[in-house]
Amino acid sequence: MKKLHYLTLTDAYELAIKESLKQKVTQVMLVPHALNAVLAEDVIVQKNLPSFDNSAMDGFAFKYEDRGKTLKIVASIFAGDRPEAILSNGTCYKIMTGAKVPHDADTIVPIEDCSHVSKQSVTVPSDSKQGNALRPKGEEHRVGNVLFKKGEMVTPAHIALLSSQGIMGVKVYKPLSIAVVATGDELKEPWEAANEDEIYNSNAYALIAILEKYGFRGTYAGSIPDNLEESIHFISGLKSYDVIITTGGISMGDADFLEEAFLSNGLDVLFHGIDVKPGHPTMMGTLGNTFVMAMPGNPLAAMINIFLLSLPILSKMQGKTAYHHDFVYAKNTKNFKARAGRSNVVLGQMHHGEFTVTSNNKYGSGMMTPIVESNALVVLNETISSVEKGEMLKVILFDTLPHAEKNKTVN
Repeated sequence: MKKLHYLTLTDAYELAIKESLKQKVTQVMLVPHALNAVLAEDVIVQKNLPSFDNSAMDGFAFKYEDRGKTLKIVASIFAGDRPEAILSNGTCYKIMTGAKVPHDADTIVPIEDCSHVSKQSVTVPSDSKQGNALRPKGEEHRVGNVLFKKGEMVTPAHIALLSSQGIMGVKVYKPLSIAVVATGDELKEPWEAANEDEIYNSNAYALIAILEKYGFRGTYAGSIPDNLEESIHFISGLKSYDVIITTGGISMGDADFLEEAFLSNGLDVLFHGIDVKPGHPTMMGTLGNTFVMAMPGNPLAAMINIFLLSLPILSKMQGKTAYHHDFVYAKNTKNFKARAGRSNVVLGQMHHGEFTVTSNNKYGSGMMTPIVESNALVVLNETISSVEKGEMLKVILFDTLPHAEKNKTVN
């Protein structure tokens, strides 16, 4: 019988992060299609933002020295106009939001703050602040400055700013090619008929969905049968992928051939076994330039490990400079137990700054419902056997994206 030599969760995480290879292949991608891509070079500001002095609101633009006076309206300026500077003492412009402010006006007040408003004149308040509501040229970004840094992931906000610069193509790292593989003769695909002795393949589709949710694309490469020779041949056909993710076949059973099949293909094992609940039978290693992530076969353990461990590793491989999970602190709402002597990953619900453990932390790694009922998790170190109501916990939300080194949470 094989014996697993467990690493601590922290050691396994740090070793895998260290040994993972960063994507080097780059490509130019059109900005509208670049969502979730990772920038392979700095993006420089091409156009001042804003590109001209403009008004932050509908109101009246005037010289600050004329505050408190009744001013004659000499022109109305709309967005898109190219106004000339024509102010003299005691005059002002009526101006609309986003409209260009001539250089002879330095202060703007909203219409509702003025009195005696007519088509010809207006009285502006005496307590007006100089520069009020004036958005100066280059206030947000100036030509030549760095707009975005290499290693940033493109979000909808990035696309907005890139578009505002007239930038339609960016150099990004080529998306990782990820093969997702199931194992087991008992597996049936969801469209096939399954008897009581067979189970449907849920893991592969769950993992692909998790990858897609966080900006990666996995390809279902099929199921490895419980046969060593066939497993060796199957794996040999996956070496063109950047990453291979498997589920099942990695424990200590007589039919668990996966490690041996990978070794026969030249796998350099980083670790096989993590001292954590759930997710003991997890293996990672390198197969030439391909990174291998062998997840447990139990659904809950597989989904937790792909989220907690694989996502940061993949983020680093994709070229992101921010790849550790972010966290928030939350107050625990009820007492629950944990098994000391190993790390424990505890599922729960996070709402309004409070964390509530799922099912009193009593569920099996072969279940799926607990993760459906949870939106967050907590990682407890090996010294903790119980958590009391009112304790502050470091919580990782399922809907957050990886952040920088200072926010590392697997420790």
